[in-house]
Amino acid sequence: MRYLLMIYSQERAGGPPPEDIDGIKSAHCAVMTEASQKGVLLGVEGLKPTSMATSVRMKNGTPIITDGPFAETKEQLAGFYMMECKDLDEAIEWAKRIPTACKGADGCIEIRPIADLPRPV
Repeated sequence: MRYLLMIYSQERAGGPPPEDIDGIKSAHCAVMTEASQKGVLLGVEGLKPTSMATSVRMKNGTPIITDGPFAETKEQLAGFYMMECKDLDEAIEWAKRIPTACKGADGCIEIRPIADLPRPV
């Protein structure tokens, strides 16, 4: 089953402290390397800050386009891993290893199964 492991963390102006960047990159690289070697990593991407987001909502059939994220929250979607796991337990084990935030800040990994939608031929 494919799972999307979404990384939520608190954005900081200017990003993480410079002294934390190498450690964060190393931690992500370790997870990506092992997941690739085990054949479960399907994709991984980081996202630009929410200040660069654009939201499109429909109201009475008319699109309304606004700058910024869909919702104001304490934590923002920072990136994701897409993995092929045998079950939710395996996805949870991978999620435990993904760095979610900078020193002293809390974060969260939301795990969602990916729906198998029919593909046009």
